[in-house]
Amino acid sequence: MTFTTHFSHCSTSCNDNSKLFSSSSRSSPAIHYRFSGSRRLCRYRINSANGNPLKALPSLPISESAADYDYDDNVETGDSHSTLSITVVGASGDLAKKKIFPALFALYYEDWLPQNFRVFGYARTKMTDEELRNMISRTLTCRVDKREDCEQKMNNFLGRCFYQAGQYSSEEHFAELDTKLKEKEGGKSSNRLFYLSIPPNIFVDVVRCASLRASSATGWTRVIVEKPFGRDSESSAELTKCLKQYLTEEQIFRIDHYLGKELVENLSVLRFSNRVFEPLWSRDYIRNVQLIFSEDFGTEGRGGYFDNYGIIRDIMQNHLLQILTLFAMETPVSLDAEDIRNEKVKVLRSMKTLQLEDVTLGQYKGFSKDDPTVPKDSITPTFAAAALFINNARWDGVPFLMKAGKALHTKRAEIRVQFRHVPGNLYKRNFGTDLDKATNELVLRVQPDEAIYLKINNKVPGLGMRLDRSDLNLLYKARYPREIPDAYERLLLDAIEGERRLFIRSDELDAAWALFSPMLKELEEKRIVPELYPYGSRGPVGAHYLAAKHDVRWGDLSGDDS
Repeated sequence: MTFTTHFSHCSTSCNDNSKLFSSSSRSSPAIHYRFSGSRRLCRYRINSANGNPLKALPSLPISESAADYDYDDNVETGDSHSTLSITVVGASGDLAKKKIFPALFALYYEDWLPQNFRVFGYARTKMTDEELRNMISRTLTCRVDKREDCEQKMNNFLGRCFYQAGQYSSEEHFAELDTKLKEKEGGKSSNRLFYLSIPPNIFVDVVRCASLRASSATGWTRVIVEKPFGRDSESSAELTKCLKQYLTEEQIFRIDHYLGKELVENLSVLRFSNRVFEPLWSRDYIRNVQLIFSEDFGTEGRGGYFDNYGIIRDIMQNHLLQILTLFAMETPVSLDAEDIRNEKVKVLRSMKTLQLEDVTLGQYKGFSKDDPTVPKDSITPTFAAAALFINNARWDGVPFLMKAGKALHTKRAEIRVQFRHVPGNLYKRNFGTDLDKATNELVLRVQPDEAIYLKINNKVPGLGMRLDRSDLNLLYKARYPREIPDAYERLLLDAIEGERRLFIRSDELDAAWALFSPMLKELEEKRIVPELYPYGSRGPVGAHYLAAKHDVRWGDLSGDDS
């Protein structure tokens, strides 16, 4: 059975240049906006079944006045033909409280949400609407550029939040949710977005109940699914198969929040819109690429989950691999989601399956002692380093080194591109025997303190010939003082608008798991014990040996970072 979703013969547009979403299964109606003065305007265009416009409606301003809203059930403003209902399943959990609700409020605060929207929380916890609002209000913050209407906006947003308690496997409870959704939607055409902020073992139950009892009958229905997407190729394929009993691929939005990070999204802009970089983006000029993720804290209560998945599944197979594909892909035909995802899949299918000898594992001392949710004899790695290779003309022979770990000396996520040495370098004697000090390096710091900097060789002012390694630095907080949106804000907005570019397609997921599953299976069958490393250190020594094996020095350990 599939989602009971009947699309209305309606599409919307802001202007003639906006992309129209038809009422087909591939793309659904969405609202797009343009700015006029201090108000956000939307122009609706209603199409007949054959796509021809029937009648143009006037521009409708979205009022920002608190007088238009009540801290009550009815908060409609203006005249609109559709509503958006966002249901956060697992509303009482940490992810919902710390990330999803604050991201939705930020979108509302910046006027990115459509006029008639509601936010519904669904969880097993017994709670009233007012209790949900109190819970949410403790995590909401306004932007750095605080406006005078911040508290007013917050109250208006909370007035649009409602709650429905129920079991995740109960069709009856989801039918009650549907009744409440319809009551708030007021008979208008409804678009519904479900965010599954729940453990993966109950994904299918929730999707089944929502599809049978709470999907939209007049608009689109979409579901955002959080990682992990299985533990290996087999479990991932089984999850996809089960979800597709009730959803089409176009309705499934597999979220990897790292794809919503500002520097990750800027990666393709940096490469494809700057002539200086694209000619260098190949094996001819790049010696190695490093994708580094480190946290300066341990599992902190997530040990039970982490012990079941480990650092490779939790970070490498998704976050870092997704960044790698964006970095290494060929120029897509267009910025259309399918064109970009096609190129990412090509990269994954060109990669050599990861071998155990190209992986180093570590576990910080005290992992099983400090966290009571971790078994005493756990050998789950909290650190891993791996060398991957892409077998195509552009990247043949270039090592892509990944490194991810917990309880390390610093918190960071970055991409480091080390270029080849200058052949016949005239100033070789000024660097001595350590040619790595003369290597140009491009660094994209994803977090914290977002930055892009290029390490170059430069003459130190003076009468002598002394060279120095200096940085050409773009520090985001200095260049762009406005606060950078959280990744969840961008991804939620994309899901609402039907933009799939930053979400993971099923064949992309299959290809990603195919790279890691054989190694993970061998790792668990042989029960390989990870190398211990002290809490707060730079990780196990084995990571240095792995890098040296491929004639690489980790860039984050050089001691001269910006």
